[in-house]
Amino acid sequence: MEISELTVGCKASFSASELDDACALVREASWNQVPADWAIFLAHGQVHAVQTATGRIVATTATLPYAAASLPRAPARAEAGFAWISMVLVAGPYRRRGLATQLMRRAMDDLAGRSLVAVLDATPEGRAVYRALGFHDCWGFHRLLRRERSAVAPPAVPAAGATVRPLRDGDWRALCDYDARAFGAARTQVLGRLRGRLPSAELVAERDGRLIGFLLGRDGRVAAQLGPLIAEDDTVACALMAHALGLFAGPLFTDVADAKTALNDFLAACGFIPVRPLTRMLHGRSTRFDDAARTYAVIGPEFG
Repeated sequence: MEISELTVGCKASFSASELDDACALVREASWNQVPADWAIFLAHGQVHAVQTATGRIVATTATLPYAAASLPRAPARAEAGFAWISMVLVAGPYRRRGLATQLMRRAMDDLAGRSLVAVLDATPEGRAVYRALGFHDCWGFHRLLRRERSAVAPPAVPAAGATVRPLRDGDWRALCDYDARAFGAARTQVLGRLRGRLPSAELVAERDGRLIGFLLGRDGRVAAQLGPLIAEDDTVACALMAHALGLFAGPLFTDVADAKTALNDFLAACGFIPVRPLTRMLHGRSTRFDDAARTYAVIGPEFG
C-alpha cells in the first residue's frame, strides 16, 4: 500500500477491531503490554495511529503527560511539566517508510506546543535515532527477568525497623504524595490504573507509622511486572522485593536502575537476569526530574 493511502490521526478511543490491531503490534514486537495498558494512554494521554483505507491500525505512538504541580526542579521552559513518548510500533510490512519518525515528530510537536518536555526510554537500537531527534541521555536501567520461582526462598532482608505489609485503602493518599515527591510530578491517575492488576505486589513499607517505600505491579502479556518501586534506602527496597517475590511462581519482569547495585545484586541472587538495557532520555536536556536516591524500579519504559 502506498503511503498516500495511509492516514494519521489521534485516537480518543479504540473500537474492538482497533484494539485487536494495537495488541497485534505488541505481539509482533514481543512486548508485554495488554489492553489495560492501552487504556491508560487513551484515558490520560494520546495515541497517534496510522491507519489503512480499511481502518486497520498499522503503526502507533503514544504520549502520557505528567503535570508540573509537584515538579520540584522544572526549568522555565518546562513549566507545564513533562510527558512520556512510547509505544512506537510499526507492523512489519510498513517498516522503513518513515512512519515511526513521522509519528515521533507529530508527538514531539504536540508536546512542545504544550510546553511539555518529552521523555522516553530507549533501547540501544533506538538510542541513536532519538539522539538525532534532539534527545539526551539521562540515566540507565535494565529490564530483569526471573523465569520461574526458585525452590530456594529469597534471602532474608533486615530493614532496620521497617515493616512491610499489604497496601490498604487508607495508605493511598500518602503513597501518591510520596511517589509525587520522588517521581517529580503527581501520577495518581496512572498509579490508580495499576491497582488491582497484581494485588499480591501491592505493598508498603513503614517505620514508626511513616511510609518509607512502596511497590506496585501489573499483569502482562509475557510476564507480570513489578514496579514502580520507590524507597528510602537499599534495605527497604530489597525488603519490599523479598516480600513480593515469594508470592509469584511464574515469570516476572522488573526494570531496575543501574545505579541501584544493592538491589541488582539481591535480584541476581533471586534468579533474575538482565535481558534488555534501556536509557532514559530527555528532549533538549539531560537533568533528570525524579529523585535518584529513591527511584529503584520504574513502572516500565512506556509509563515512566
